[in-house]
Amino acid sequence: MKFLKSVKDEMKQVTWPTGKELSKYTSTVVVTVLLFAAFFAVVDFGITELLGLIMN
Repeated sequence: MKFLKSVKDEMKQVTWPTGKELSKYTSTVVVTVLLFAAFFAVVDFGITELLGLIMN
């Protein structure tokens, strides 16, 4: 019980993001993931083409 009480007390001290902050953080993560995906897709395509040229 002591553990649960201390968890409850700690959770009261947490600063939760506002709705505006949460959507800003979420969009930042989504854009970052999309940029990384695009980067790795381009690199993968380049390596595939390079290997295709070497093998032929």
